[in-house]
Amino acid sequence: MTEQEIQDLLTEDLYEELEIDSIDAIDLIDHIKRKTGHKLQAEDFRNVRTVDDVVKAVLKISQSVQ
Repeated sequence: MTEQEIQDLLTEDLYEELEIDSIDAIDLIDHIKRKTGHKLQAEDFRNVRTVDDVVKAVLKISQSVQ
């Protein structure tokens, strides 16, 4: 993947471009918890709109636990 392709992916809108609905979002939160051991709160996830937002949310929760 090129740097531009990565940037494009990070800025894609989860709900429009990737066609994620609210059930998919809940599944994503659950998947993140299983993979990282950190639970994202649903209310924190409401502000997530892009893949980059998901990455930042996971980093934030993982850093706050340490």
